[in-house]
Amino acid sequence: MGIQGLARFIDDHGAILTDDQFRNSKLIIDGTYLYHSLYFNSCVDQQHGGDYDDFEDQVCKFFKALRDCGIEPYVIIHGGSDFSDKKFETQLHHVQSRINTANNLSKGLQGSGLLPILIKQVFKQVLSSLKVPFAQCIFEADQEIASLAERWNCPVMSNNSDFYIFDIQAGYLPFFHFQWQNASTQRWSSQNYIPCKRYTTTSFCRHFNINRQLLPVFAAIAGIDYVNLDKICFPIRWEDNLPMEPNRNPRVVFFNKLLKWLASFQEQQEALDNVPRLIVSRNNQHNMDSALQALSLSTETYQLQPGCLERFFIKDKAPDPSHLPDHLSVLPDWTLLPLMKGTLSSSIIHILQLRPVIQGVQVEDHSFPSGNNTSRPVRQVVFGLLLGERREVEEYDREGINLTSSMVKAILPRAAQQMQLDMLNQAPHSVRLEVFLETLGVSQSTLNGLPSHLELPVAVTYYWLRHAHPQPDHPLLQALLLGLVYGELCRQRKSQRGFIEEGPVLERLRGLIQRGASNLDLAVAHAYSQWQRCMRDVLDLNQLLCFPLPEPQIAWLYRGTLVHQLVDELRGVVTPDSLLMEDPSSGQLYRAMLEAILNSQETEATGQPDGPSADSGAGGRRF
Repeated sequence: MGIQGLARFIDDHGAILTDDQFRNSKLIIDGTYLYHSLYFNSCVDQQHGGDYDDFEDQVCKFFKALRDCGIEPYVIIHGGSDFSDKKFETQLHHVQSRINTANNLSKGLQGSGLLPILIKQVFKQVLSSLKVPFAQCIFEADQEIASLAERWNCPVMSNNSDFYIFDIQAGYLPFFHFQWQNASTQRWSSQNYIPCKRYTTTSFCRHFNINRQLLPVFAAIAGIDYVNLDKICFPIRWEDNLPMEPNRNPRVVFFNKLLKWLASFQEQQEALDNVPRLIVSRNNQHNMDSALQALSLSTETYQLQPGCLERFFIKDKAPDPSHLPDHLSVLPDWTLLPLMKGTLSSSIIHILQLRPVIQGVQVEDHSFPSGNNTSRPVRQVVFGLLLGERREVEEYDREGINLTSSMVKAILPRAAQQMQLDMLNQAPHSVRLEVFLETLGVSQSTLNGLPSHLELPVAVTYYWLRHAHPQPDHPLLQALLLGLVYGELCRQRKSQRGFIEEGPVLERLRGLIQRGASNLDLAVAHAYSQWQRCMRDVLDLNQLLCFPLPEPQIAWLYRGTLVHQLVDELRGVVTPDSLLMEDPSSGQLYRAMLEAILNSQETEATGQPDGPSADSGAGGRRF
């Protein structure tokens, strides 16, 4: 998560960063920071739950720019984390901040930094479709990224200021200065390049006249995420005792004084041994020893060690299970490769280690219980498959606008009673499918006749319709299914590279999008936040069960600004038929999904319909 203020500090010292025309090179990309940056920098909607197709377009454009410049990307997505949970308090602080942002957005106020809940899954799928090599790292990702970059003698691209500390010979390219949208051509050749700025530890250490071995000490004292001397009651005392410079950022003054102090040392241990002289003593030796130990441990996070990513990228092999650190020994052998390929959710690592699980944050009605509650029964089955019954997992989620924790029991459906985690991947497909369908309360006959890639979205929608609170009304269901039709038409057109006509239905739906997002209806936002959370947890369940149903292309399942607009239209005079006319195949797809859902409702009610049929809604209104 980086060192607060360091990136700005380095930018202000212009001589440290050098202009570069980047081309014809491998590039190790911090994928988590990349998808954050691409989403927020493209000004994609944050109020209505996400416009995933727009985000997919941004990702495709980014990697096309790299390809045009002969750049070979390798993307690393954060998956594991530090087992000691040194950063846990910082994570909780960030989650509370996102809850506050979501609350502001729900009231129509300004807010930024809130990612749609399915964005990571969309990003991984787009990378796969583009054939961009990527790995979901099961260790602390920063060390692995830096180690691979050093091994391959290529730079790292990220927005994480920790990479100003790692001693990477080929350097670090801050994403903020990576002008991929302004790819240029050299005057004397036809070679394209991306204008950017390159950082090296050599330039930094030369500028401040310090030994590069001291950079980890600088980072530790400056206060990385989990070490901050001031916070643990050990304020620093500088020998010069000069007053604060007027009109200067206190952080800048702190960095300058710290670097001046470090310049008097040659070895890392020598600097660490002298740290007590910097600290105002509080006559508490135990706390002093703990602080010094924390500083020493934090410097170790910047030591480059042999990693597992090269083996994965070159040989398509996971780490040797016998070489895993103790805290990862809970992972069954069969899970290692799917985890690194990103086809298994990294959340299972936290669950198997019995560590707290932090739920996602979305824009919703904060006067209602969290939308994450709707899919809790699905997560309970995931917990049961991983831990067995009668175990509990601690979940952090919002209550109102405050972050709280609760214990959630693991359960196992009847069909899963004989399943063993170590052999789960070898269970017959019929058994894995039965567990999946039983969890969602869906029968196989419900899904018959649907395109295979839409079976899972329809199953999720049926589950959502039964469990969401308040109960979704007809326009909410209609708009969601019309959104799936829109995504299917876009997917088909893209697969044909735009060589097929857009068609009347797609034109009408795009026309609604071009009107711009409607004012936020909080009840609609709350309903669809529940649907997205159901989708997220069902995708995780499907992956854990080794895909009893095909995984859909998530970017085409939900476009928030469209479905919100559709709800407005459908609550007026517009009907689904009027939007789908002149395209029989789109109408047929819509009715097939609707009938599958409503017929399941009737079956659940033992043949007695508990809601409108596919032909009529309340008061005879057509669905």
